[in-house]
Parts: sequence; structure tokens; C-alpha cells
Amino acid sequence: MTTNMADLIDKARAGDGEAFRELIAPHRRELQLHCYRMLGSFQDAEDALQDTLLSAWQGFNGFEGRASLRTWLYRIATNRCLNARRTASRRPAKAWDIPGVEPPEPTGRGEVVWLEPFPDSLLDGAFDAPLGPDAIYERTESISLAFVTAMQVLPPRQLAVLILRDVLGFGAKEVAEMLDSTVESANSALKRARVGLQRRPLPSVGHESPPVAHSAQERAIVAKFVGAYEAADLDTLVTLLTDDVFISMPPMPLEYQGRAIAARFCAGIFGAGRRFDLVATRANGQPAFGAYLRGSDGISHGIGLIVLTLSGDRICAMTRFENSVLPWFDLPRRLPGR
Repeated sequence: MTTNMADLIDKARAGDGEAFRELIAPHRRELQLHCYRMLGSFQDAEDALQDTLLSAWQGFNGFEGRASLRTWLYRIATNRCLNARRTASRRPAKAWDIPGVEPPEPTGRGEVVWLEPFPDSLLDGAFDAPLGPDAIYERTESISLAFVTAMQVLPPRQLAVLILRDVLGFGAKEVAEMLDSTVESANSALKRARVGLQRRPLPSVGHESPPVAHSAQERAIVAKFVGAYEAADLDTLVTLLTDDVFISMPPMPLEYQGRAIAARFCAGIFGAGRRFDLVATRANGQPAFGAYLRGSDGISHGIGLIVLTLSGDRICAMTRFENSVLPWFDLPRRLPGR
């Protein structure tokens, strides 16, 4: 521990709020992302983060330095998220609400209707700390929508152990201490969590790796998608999709898997005369777009956010969220007419 950090700890214990804020600042973004992985909801993660920081401030005299400050904060955050998982009333599923469009019969119904996207703009600083030796997931995979969704169906304690061990790379003993458990119990929970994930293969399993973020390959497929979607060019759009493309729309539980049913779904949207403008952003390390419905008044109105999951030069998943998420991405509610 450096002299400066020791001084800050002493000041924070004495009630110096500025010293406390300086101590936790390097960990704030990664704790926010941790809460998001645990809860799958951006709003719930924000609440859990604030609860974590308040608890850490109120209990800072209890920080004895036997573990690192980072480990101590993760202990608090993990347990606050576990409490939230146990007590939260999840958002209910929402009925189809697109006027003038009759959706096809879904191929499945999603369990995780509370899923929300995480803005890439908030990832700055979230990956500054090196992963521990036990981490097995690439950082890009560990923030993807598919991975976060799959984790939400795990029992809370198994979810916590899997994130702490396999995503962040904490050691077995550290994790057991964070959860007030034994090493044997934590290892057993980890094994069950891994089996649970294997039973729910991710949409990206069996596909090519996605292009590198911001690469020429990614820009090319994104440009083709935007051109096809804005022009309501169904034929071109369908050529961009993998055979088993997956479409979901939380909090609506409807899910569609397969190119043929995806084509029917998009045909219904375009066939109703709906035309869109797309504004690029990024969510969960993936290309994303604010979707704006062109109105008769010449103004395009924000109706949601579309996130793409890429496989090579194809799209293997599309996830559509409601327009309430647009402000998180600094996207306006409306666009002036073109």
C-alpha cells in the first residue's frame, strides 16, 4: 500500500468524504459493470451501485486492510446485488404494442424480460484492473447481451460465483470469503453454474467470431444494415442474416429464431409502411442504433434501440429495446426532418 493511499484511508476513516471519493474513484466503473452483470438491468445496476457506495462509506471504519480495497468493495457490491435479486420485483412482460403490425407466431418466449443494454460510453475505466488468473471469458464476451442474458437464469449465488471466478478471475478462497461461504461450497456453486450455462447455449455459439470493434469489416456490415433498414430493403437485409438469426425484444417476451421467420417479422414491420432513420451508437461492446420512426410531420420519433450481434460478416442476433433507454446513450427523443 502506497503512503498516499494509506493517508487517504486514514482520512476517510476520520470522515473525510473527499478522501473516500478519491479512493473509490478508480473502482467505480468496474463496480457498475459488475452490478449490471449481476442484475441484467442498467437501472437496477445504478441503484445497486449507489447502495454499495453508501454502505462502503457508512462502514468504512470496518475496512481493516486484510483484503485489498477493491476486493472489499466487490464483497459489498456482490452482496448488495444478491439482496436485490432476492427482493426485486422484476419488470413484467409487456404485450405487443406496435400499431398496425401483426407479429408472426413466435418460436419462443423469453424469460429475461427485464434485460437492458449497457452503454459503451460507460465502459471507460471498467477494464483498468487486470483480470485474475482464474478468468476464462474474454472481456468482450463477458459484456455481450447474450452472455448477460444467459447468466440471469442462474440462481443468484451461482451467478455471483461464476462472475467472480470465471469473469473477473478472483481466487476460490477470495470468493468464499466474499460470500461468507466455504471454498467447497463456492466451488460446488461454480460447477453447477457452468453446467447451467452449458444447458443454455449462447446465440453466438457455433458462429464465427465477430469483427474487431470499429474495424473496416465491422463498419462494412453496419453500413449495409443501415442502408437496408432505412430503405426498407427486405431482400438485402435478409442476406445479412445467419440461417439461425435470433430476434428478441425485451420487455416483450416474443422471440424469433431462423432467417425465414426473421424475414416474415421484418416484412410485417416494413409492409405496414413504417420507415426509419438509424443513429449509430454502441451497447455491450456491440454495434447499436437509435431507431427513429419517420412521422407525417417530418420529424422522426425515437421508438427504441437496436443492438446487433455479429458473426463474421453476418448478423446472428438483433435485440430491440424500448425508447426509454435512449437517454442513457445521449440519443434524442426526436430527430428533425430530413
